[in-house]
Amino acid sequence: MVIQGFRNKKNPLKKKTMDIFEILAEFSYFGVFLVLIGVNASPILMPPTWIILSSFSALDPSLNLILLSIIGATGATVGRFILKFISGYFRKFVGPEQQSNLDIIGDFLNRKKYGYVLASFLFGATPLPSNMLFITYGLIKSKSIGLYVGFWCGRALSYYVMLSISNVVLTPFLQIFEERYIGILVVDAISIG
Repeated sequence: MVIQGFRNKKNPLKKKTMDIFEILAEFSYFGVFLVLIGVNASPILMPPTWIILSSFSALDPSLNLILLSIIGATGATVGRFILKFISGYFRKFVGPEQQSNLDIIGDFLNRKKYGYVLASFLFGATPLPSNMLFITYGLIKSKSIGLYVGFWCGRALSYYVMLSISNVVLTPFLQIFEERYIGILVVDAISIG
């Protein structure tokens, strides 16, 4: 049985996916910035942001890797700020024993001169799940600017390294497929799994 409306269309999902990439490509760096804010503000089930940056870099090779890394790190940091802010509202749902444990973590990080900077840098520069870190920061009501500085520096460094490597690795992988969009979607799906 043919669904009405899809009868004469070859592949409507492919068309919509291409439209999204075309729309975001129109905004260039600002489009990347907006996407990374959205992805990093989400607490779970998002693809790795370096894959998103690598995809944009593969779609538009004229993008400067250093600038793309800086914009990516800024978008990721703004997104994690939003996640931390929203997570703070959920502290009232945490039991007293867990609140006590969160307070112990917060006190420990506050006593260390570079506690927030180092923890955030570690999560920003490695594939550790930084979403859980910023949810915890929100639950402990941390107010240190160091957590954003460390995260931004870690992300800027890791994004530059990953973008430099992806130009060598991702482009030949994408050439396996007839269209680059399919290759990008396959890489995204593999990285989520």
